[in-house]
Amino acid sequence: MDPQAFSGPFRGFASDNHAGVHPEVLAALAAANEGHQPAYGDDAYTVRLREVMRRHFGEQAETYPVFNGTGANVVGLQAMADPWSSVLCTETSHIHVDECGAAERVAGLKLIPIPAPDGKLTPELVDRYAWGWGDPHHAQPRIVSITQSTEMGTLYTAEEVAALAACAHERGMLLHMDGARLSNAAAALDLPPRAFTTDAGVDVLSYGGTKNGLMVGEAIVVLDPSAVRGMEFLRKMGMQLASKMRFLSAQLIALLEGDLWLRNAAHANAMAQHLASAVRAVPGVRITQPVQANAVFAIIPPDVADRLRKRYAFSTWNEHTGEVRWMCAFDTTEDDIAAFARALTDEMTT
Repeated sequence: MDPQAFSGPFRGFASDNHAGVHPEVLAALAAANEGHQPAYGDDAYTVRLREVMRRHFGEQAETYPVFNGTGANVVGLQAMADPWSSVLCTETSHIHVDECGAAERVAGLKLIPIPAPDGKLTPELVDRYAWGWGDPHHAQPRIVSITQSTEMGTLYTAEEVAALAACAHERGMLLHMDGARLSNAAAALDLPPRAFTTDAGVDVLSYGGTKNGLMVGEAIVVLDPSAVRGMEFLRKMGMQLASKMRFLSAQLIALLEGDLWLRNAAHANAMAQHLASAVRAVPGVRITQPVQANAVFAIIPPDVADRLRKRYAFSTWNEHTGEVRWMCAFDTTEDDIAAFARALTDEMTT
């Protein structure tokens, strides 16, 4: 579907990034626009954000707002690593597939992509792929990076995260979490975020905001300060230090100080369940992954996908199998889903 062909707003299921900005976040931006504030993070909003983050992740947490998720991942990983380090991740991970090689090109890290059909690493997989310590011919395993919720829409339980953290730490490695959809995971697991991050042994977290109602802005949250070095310098060197940082921080405060993060994520998750029920009823549609957060993966005929995309935006996940991905957002409605299900039914029966 070509959005340029539309003169007004359109609805789709391509990404939770396609949603607009939540009104409460817009109001927070307008409020932050009053008067002057010091630049580069010395403002009152960023000071307050650090306090808010500590309520969610513990008193040891150190917060560094950044512009985007790729920046959060790259700078966070770089601060955890040596130049000769390698990072274990799934072959579907965002750092491997969707960040244009930034972790390797910018941070200089070797990524070790691991096959994981459900998008989840396990201690057994870490044991299989982490090797070569002390061998000067081999990049040294340093970081295990996981995504919560995963790129396949699945979730790590708190116990699974803790097992991975223990596995990594026993081998002198660190655990990084890409939390682009961390709020969706917390809502689905019905747990506070620290239960499967700080308390489970995660060392560094990329906290996502734009997929949950922000205009722009994510944060690197260092859960174990001893796991990183040079964060302040690397953030600047990585072009992720905002001069008017108050506008990044004000949005994250609006999301996290109350329950907006949870309301938005819980709604998106509920809409994904509703969408899964609606499309599951369409003959010929096969859902391929457990629907645990705000994503629905399914296989439909490629010609149906091509026709349906003229009416609704969504992504083909696997060209070889015909697997597609449908994402729900904080502003997805039941009417959106009903209309999409009717369109899918029409195209499947054409």
